[in-house]
Amino acid sequence: MPLATPAAVRKQIKSGATDPVYLLLGEDDVEKAALAAEFAEVVDEGLRAFNVERIHAGEMTTGDKLADGVAALVSAVRTMPMMARRRIVTVARAEMLLAPKRESEAASRALDDLEALLRNPEPQTTLVFVAGTIDKRGRMYKLLAKQAAVVECGAIEDQAAAERWIGNRVAAAGAEIEPAAARRMAEYAGTDVKRLRGEIDRLLLYAMGQPRITVDDVREVAGLAALQDDWAMTSAIEAGQGGEALRQLALMLDAGGPPEKILGQLGWVVRTKFPALAHADLPAAVQALFRTDLALKRSGGDPRIVLERLVVELCVRRARRGGA
Repeated sequence: MPLATPAAVRKQIKSGATDPVYLLLGEDDVEKAALAAEFAEVVDEGLRAFNVERIHAGEMTTGDKLADGVAALVSAVRTMPMMARRRIVTVARAEMLLAPKRESEAASRALDDLEALLRNPEPQTTLVFVAGTIDKRGRMYKLLAKQAAVVECGAIEDQAAAERWIGNRVAAAGAEIEPAAARRMAEYAGTDVKRLRGEIDRLLLYAMGQPRITVDDVREVAGLAALQDDWAMTSAIEAGQGGEALRQLALMLDAGGPPEKILGQLGWVVRTKFPALAHADLPAAVQALFRTDLALKRSGGDPRIVLERLVVELCVRRARRGGA
């Protein structure tokens, strides 16, 4: 089956027309947990105690435990809904079930039973596997790719998804955010997960101890970054002010600035300013740029540290020539 998006699955949940089997994957554990929990909305709240069951596969570490776990799973899935149209069964840490670390006769029989269940799923039950890292070359994943709706969690498709992501991330940290504040942050940070994660971390730190994060809190945090001069770092290098250049570099990276874009600005300084400001050091500065570019492309260290080294070297050369 083709990959499904979290947004498409949410539409299915809202309509009540869910597929028999889902596999939730991806690095965003918060999004996976939130989406898995939403499947319970298919069942009326008063009937969830009878029709929503959660199984944790984290302890299925031996063949016997795996066999017992699969037997319990099959029983839960085959149980008919009670006074409801559907039954929901969720399996956390499903990678332990789908790709057991230890092979044995009991484990092999358990996987055979699980395969039989997946090939003939219960039409009145929705089975949701929530997995971490899983080998996509494995037997069970290949079967699930054919029989289940595979959902990659982590990519944010639009602003509405970004707002949900923000709400889930803040809730996971034990805090609360106003809907308008989540919307404002989504408008500011966009749909890039890496940038959103950094902005929410800054927001949570800023609002630490508050019962609720407001639009004013978001405005304060986002406003500081929005007012930042993107060329302040290059101006500091031109002036030979190493400390200020490093501070501005940190602000740019913390605001989600791509290392490649920052390197481009540093290249502009070397090409356009160093011929007049530090002509004798121009060849060495160009070589430093090339070394940094290669390090970033080859993942040769933390991008922050790699860029800091280049900024320091450029500032030292500029300061030395300026004092000559």
